[in-house]
Amino acid sequence: MTIAPERVAEPLARPTTGRARFVLILGGLSAFGPLSIDMYLPALPQMAGELRAADATVQLTLSAFIIGLALGQLILGPLSDAIGRRKPLVAGLALYIVGSVLCAFAPSADLLIAARAVQAFGAAAGIVIARATVRDLYSGTAMTKFFSLLMLVNGLAPILAPIIGGQILTWTSWRGVFVCLSAFGAILLAVVFFLLPEPLPEERRTPARFGSVMRKYASLLGDRSFLGYALASGLMFGSLFAYISGSSFALQGVYGLSPQAYSLVFGLNGIGIVLVGQLNGRIVGRFPERTLLTVGLVVAALAGFGVLTAVVLDLSLIGLLIPLFILVSSIGMVAPNASSLALAEQARSAGSASALLGVLQFVVGGLATPLVGLGGPGTAVPMGIAMAGFGVLALLAFGTMTRSPRVLAAESVAVTGAS
Repeated sequence: MTIAPERVAEPLARPTTGRARFVLILGGLSAFGPLSIDMYLPALPQMAGELRAADATVQLTLSAFIIGLALGQLILGPLSDAIGRRKPLVAGLALYIVGSVLCAFAPSADLLIAARAVQAFGAAAGIVIARATVRDLYSGTAMTKFFSLLMLVNGLAPILAPIIGGQILTWTSWRGVFVCLSAFGAILLAVVFFLLPEPLPEERRTPARFGSVMRKYASLLGDRSFLGYALASGLMFGSLFAYISGSSFALQGVYGLSPQAYSLVFGLNGIGIVLVGQLNGRIVGRFPERTLLTVGLVVAALAGFGVLTAVVLDLSLIGLLIPLFILVSSIGMVAPNASSLALAEQARSAGSASALLGVLQFVVGGLATPLVGLGGPGTAVPMGIAMAGFGVLALLAFGTMTRSPRVLAAESVAVTGAS
């Protein structure tokens, strides 16, 4: 029996810009979502007071952003498959700047919610097209290595964004946060316009008719292997979002950490993501992506149970911090391998596939965020349950829905023999 060879590890094309510059550009585009979601979180009480709105109303700005981000990816992903990456990306960045400026000057909560939806739609272009561009340019282990390299830039974004937002609030109001996001968008727009070449040649583009787009999404959702990798990645991001939204209450409210000590812990966990991402990039050529993904998911699930055990048994602070660090760091191994494996067979529809990957991450993350507050401010148990639960579900999705190259090769031989 002949076993299918490992995926080719050669780049399909090479960017004309320097590699480091290319990593920074795509990393900055990938960071749009986390920065735009998390940077303004410390300002929510201030926003509610100034706009004379209920807390629940102001929190709708987060819901509007997540919905806009999901819709934007679903629309812009297939569009970029049809007309190339640059045009939708430039248009999306321009729309992001407009939305951010509208947020900065919004006179009421209702207008702020609408402006956040506009901002999110533009941000979606950066997220979905950055991931699709990596697939355009690389395949096999080269693609996985590049996704790992991107962790240098965007791995810290969801971890450090609330800290950055808090620092901005020390010298300006919540409106200043959106001014900073506008400036970030303007810088990236200039960099993309002048330094990022079109990565998708015309011969590899596909039509974006409504019917064909819907059929493509249906095909992707019916592909057990793609969906398994996408769910594994999305559910792991659910665990990460549970940590982001619940750790401040757990570590400060329950374990008594000062804001400064909490910021240090938050930053160290972010560094863990980056370090594991770089380790993954170094060893992916020696071990298959599927093996590394398995290791990352198993470690994350075990660490999730460690977090849950620590908060249920009320263990010491160090008893919580160790499994917390391990779980958060494992994202650096799970995310690059899951993304690479999910996109491996989607060369002609990388935009659509990238859109579904992104939507699953933010939808699951959005579901995880309110779960950690169900027990009230005096307990960290809901956070532990959410982190452990999503970790286990990610491992189950991977184990039950995806199949190894060896199994696929055996099935191919069986089909060939039967015919």
